[in-house]
Amino acid sequence: MRIAALIVAAGRGTRAAASGAGPKQYALIGGRPVLAHTIAAFADHPEIDEIKVVIHADDGELYAHASGHAAKLSSAATGGATRQASVHNGLEALAGSKPDLVLIHDAARPFVSAETISKVIATLKSTRAALAALPVTDTLKRASDRGVVEDTIPRAGLWRAQTPQGFHFDPILEAHRKAAEQGLDKFTDDAAIAEWAGFDVAIVEDETGNIKLTTAEDLKLADRQMTSNIAFEPRTGTGFDVHRFTEGDHVWLGGVKIPHTHKLEGHSDADVILHALTDALLGAIGDGDIGQHFPPSDPKWKGAASRLFLEDAARRVKDRGGRIVNVDITVLAEAPRVGPHRPAMQALIGDVLGLTTDRIGIKATTTEGMGFTGRREGIAAMASASVLLPYGLSE
Repeated sequence: MRIAALIVAAGRGTRAAASGAGPKQYALIGGRPVLAHTIAAFADHPEIDEIKVVIHADDGELYAHASGHAAKLSSAATGGATRQASVHNGLEALAGSKPDLVLIHDAARPFVSAETISKVIATLKSTRAALAALPVTDTLKRASDRGVVEDTIPRAGLWRAQTPQGFHFDPILEAHRKAAEQGLDKFTDDAAIAEWAGFDVAIVEDETGNIKLTTAEDLKLADRQMTSNIAFEPRTGTGFDVHRFTEGDHVWLGGVKIPHTHKLEGHSDADVILHALTDALLGAIGDGDIGQHFPPSDPKWKGAASRLFLEDAARRVKDRGGRIVNVDITVLAEAPRVGPHRPAMQALIGDVLGLTTDRIGIKATTTEGMGFTGRREGIAAMASASVLLPYGLSE
């Protein structure tokens, strides 16, 4: 028997996005995107043969980072205007691999357990549809438009529908097709479509931990929960960069354009602060250096803003589930003065690395007229970075 998991990840997550989290399925919890945790729950389950994710048309790059190289993944399907349409698209995309059973699951439920998945699959041996759900335990009230209680609703027999929701594949695909043909788009979950199509839907009691992340506060709590279960080890990296002066009227330092009698010579914008800091981050995770990832022989990086290099290093840390704790930079130069521009540099670096200014040290010193910096031939910068990585990470 072939079993597929269909993960619905095409929504915009407006309640979470309103607080700046963006599409909630790509928000980081425990150092990884929500969707990555959800995919892993099904990829690690021995009874799941294939995973199909339905994504928004604009989220290709986000999905590529979140999905990585997870096992059992087939190519993503593109979602529709509603959740119902997205599931229909995903089912049609799965039809070619002819699964016998399909488990449809919300991307925003990353804590689904292997036990719940197994129970839904086992229930499908005796019925065409199965629904993970929790009994309603709170007292329910119906309120008027004025916010006044009108009635108390008996909770006996009431269940909260969750996911995964499991089905025999051909019948649920046919039900979705019929609903689409009739222009019915009222269904908020797939069990409702199964009910409309005349299926008996069996209840599978779920676990309370299988929560759906909806708000920004949900994401914060989930991140706290995931992080508390992860052991981190500290890593430290260092970086050094130097560029000579040439004819010009400004220098780039820390992402800030500073008027000067000369400019720094380099293939990119020659920002010694951001170059040294990029190398420090790469060193902390053992991932080469700036020249390896952005070779000066590549014309693509001619005149490039060094912020791009720092953003790439920060992404590499996050892709490994790591967190940047703090950075510290020392500039060696006779001129220009760094102090007046320190707040702007801290603001830019903080924006890229997600750090507050108290975690970004920027200092400057002269070499008392000695050496190439003392002779005003160029500028050098040293940087260090502290990173926390999940313990035992090998790559």
